[in-house]
Amino acid sequence: MFIEDLLKEYLFHLEFKGYSTRTQRSYKTNLMAFLKYAESEFGITELEEIKSTHIKQYGMYMTKKGRKATYINNIFKAVRSFINYCIDEGYLMPKFSPTAKVQWLKESKPVINAFTPEEIRDMVNAFKTNTFIEARNKLIIMMLADTGIRNLELCQLMQSNIGATTIKIVGKGNKERYIAISPALNKYLLKYRRIREHYLKNDFNGHDNLFLSFTGKPLTVEAVERVVKVAGERAGITRDIRISPHTIRHTYAQMMLMNGIDVYSLSRLLGHENINITKRYLQSLQDEQIVENSIKSSPLMNM
Repeated sequence: MFIEDLLKEYLFHLEFKGYSTRTQRSYKTNLMAFLKYAESEFGITELEEIKSTHIKQYGMYMTKKGRKATYINNIFKAVRSFINYCIDEGYLMPKFSPTAKVQWLKESKPVINAFTPEEIRDMVNAFKTNTFIEARNKLIIMMLADTGIRNLELCQLMQSNIGATTIKIVGKGNKERYIAISPALNKYLLKYRRIREHYLKNDFNGHDNLFLSFTGKPLTVEAVERVVKVAGERAGITRDIRISPHTIRHTYAQMMLMNGIDVYSLSRLLGHENINITKRYLQSLQDEQIVENSIKSSPLMNM
């Protein structure tokens, strides 16, 4: 069958399955990159013509261009997803799958530095409450730091999902999890919601998202990234560290571990599929931090 026809069907399948717009765009871009290469280099236009050697050669081609293993594996992932869809739909026999013999490239595991507690405090204090936008941005930093919520999850957080003591988060694959609202977060959350209600009293868009733009529309992940960057700039953070929502999430994980939470519980709070993903957050803990924390867990000290 012609790949062009199957591609349209596959992309509709991703939308139907409820993949986020960002994920759909990523899969499409990565898959198209390989398919264009396969057509230009090998004249491939039909599904049955794709072989494992073509995928491996593309990996070698991208490696020579200086692309990182993570980038290439993301393309392999998109190709595998497309092939698996074709198999599930009966367009290709499983024994003829071209991805079966394609292995992931070994990825380096970069150490992600975390913010210090003082830097997080300064980022929170970088915003006041004199305007709706300032109050909103302040809560964004507080919410990221106190819950470890993902950027997209924060943008999609609805007021109706916020209870008296917990927040229901709808994460990847529409999986739900609950996280506690600390007294400190709850205190400011109540204040922000009063400011939000007053600011949007004449708004007719009807969006229930907790965080909205000055025009009353839901925030985008790019907008939240800008808020975090502004917070970092106002806080005077100039050292070599990525100022982003993900770094705050990483900081949350490290601080929770340092404060004594177990990896399994943290994994549940972060919405990870397994604890192996969570363990990556341990990599950038300094030896002195681990030694200092071990004193708190000393058997003799706790008898």
